[in-house]
Amino acid sequence: MSNEFKEIFSKLSVIEKNEVTKNKIEKTLEIIPILLKRVSTQNVDVLAGILKQSVLPSICPETDDEIEQVFESINKNPNLLFEKEIQEKIQRFIEQRFQRDKQIVIQRTSDISKFVTLMGQYLNDAISSSGSGSKNVLSIKEKIQSIDLTNNGAIELSDLQTELINAASSIEEEMNQVSNKLQTGKTQVQELEEKVNSLEEELTKTKNESMKDHLTGLLTRRAYNEEIKKIESSYKRHNTQYAVVFFDLDFFKKVNDTHGHECGDVILSTFAKILEKNTRDHDIVGRYGGEEFVAIVHFNLNRELLQYLKRIKTIVTSNNFKYKEHEIKVTFSAGVAIRSDHESYDSAIQKADMLLYEAKENGRNQIKLEDGKTI
Repeated sequence: MSNEFKEIFSKLSVIEKNEVTKNKIEKTLEIIPILLKRVSTQNVDVLAGILKQSVLPSICPETDDEIEQVFESINKNPNLLFEKEIQEKIQRFIEQRFQRDKQIVIQRTSDISKFVTLMGQYLNDAISSSGSGSKNVLSIKEKIQSIDLTNNGAIELSDLQTELINAASSIEEEMNQVSNKLQTGKTQVQELEEKVNSLEEELTKTKNESMKDHLTGLLTRRAYNEEIKKIESSYKRHNTQYAVVFFDLDFFKKVNDTHGHECGDVILSTFAKILEKNTRDHDIVGRYGGEEFVAIVHFNLNRELLQYLKRIKTIVTSNNFKYKEHEIKVTFSAGVAIRSDHESYDSAIQKADMLLYEAKENGRNQIKLEDGKTI
């Protein structure tokens, strides 16, 4: 067994080493088929991004430096993702994420529960007040009925006046106590309402953030799939015409290899801003994966769709992307399918993907439509 073979063997994963041993491979060239089974670095980048998003707490505001360190290491060496130690750490991060979010929800719902219980106590106290003043009034009523005014009842009336004054004072004091309790309860209810509103806002914000890709700010693929269901439903009810546009940055791997992944992230983010700024509010645009983007563009006339496509292409091709001191020329390819030309949305997006592939095969830096036009 040569030193070269030993060196390569030492860098294989456990599964790969087992395969070499099982098949009794002893020559360096015979390892090549095993290495070809490895996932491409480009796909690992996308997978790492998805995994990182899944382990970050969605409600708990705390950040974990260990998570950042692990995924920074994976960005530098994507093959780390296949090591058992890293996989176990990611598993632990996922478990911690659920626990942290759970604790936040328990804490906030506990505050609300305390307020509800307290408010119940106040109302119960108000309802079941001792009512001593009312009892005194009832006793006085009985005394009034028993006074014999035909005989000289002046003394009894004078005593009764004193009792009435005392009873009135007692009732006034009771009502003040009830009023104070209800006022305190009102304040607590207002605080409770503010907490509930704050929690609703945070949950809404969290939901919205989970729909956006962390790097580009566009819809995630999952959120895009949810939106397309609504658009497809509208299409079937009202026949609202739309096009599926598949974008893919040309030679993006070369940009990453030449200038680094940070530069690649800047270009992805900038390209996303161009799409977002030039896509109307009732249309949608999302990051489909890696350097692929997809847009749903509604239109009435074909020229409206062509104007949109030409505008995006002009902006990208007539400008350079800036990263630190570098000015980098970037182009993209795209495929466009019209929904009404297909039986289903799935068929339309498959056609757009096929046209994108044709655009790349024909030299890149072009947009291909299914009527044969090329921009």
